[in-house]
Amino acid sequence: MPTYITLIKFTEKGIQTIKGFQKNQAEAVKAAEGIGGKIKSLFMTMGEYDGVVIGECSGDEEAVAGAIAAAMDGNIRTTTMRAFTPEEFAKIVSMLP
Repeated sequence: MPTYITLIKFTEKGIQTIKGFQKNQAEAVKAAEGIGGKIKSLFMTMGEYDGVVIGECSGDEEAVAGAIAAAMDGNIRTTTMRAFTPEEFAKIVSMLP
């Protein structure tokens, strides 16, 4: 399955309700599984972003739907990027003229 990296920023509402973070995290894992995805790693970070999720999904549409669903409650905003393994990238490069 394709890998996606999602950068997370808490909103003002997210900071105000931060004590519910563990419950929200468990719900996110279930939601990812519900669309055929999997959260492989979740890290809380310091700096510009408050968290990073590394996950897998069956495709771009499902990954975008998952990111939107995660942000719908207004606690976070996300930026999601498709990630390629070195082997996947080598295959892409081999297609170049």
